[in-house]
Amino acid sequence: MDTQNVILHARFAPNGTVVEISERPEGLTPQAWFNFLSDKAGDVYQALAGGRGVFRLTREELKALKQAAAPAAA
Repeated sequence: MDTQNVILHARFAPNGTVVEISERPEGLTPQAWFNFLSDKAGDVYQALAGGRGVFRLTREELKALKQAAAPAAA
């Protein structure tokens, strides 16, 4: 079975706060979505140079995380 992978990109300000992150559910700030992902899927995070980082997830994992984050966004 072929699984589709998704890469979620995060960009950080010089002070370490998240200013942009992809696949963010409506109602969550970039920082709140990053914190949620770090808590639930921190093992798939990779820090990159230049104030950036990525989470590597399957489509199914991303869907489940977005559903779990929905109550936090409300």
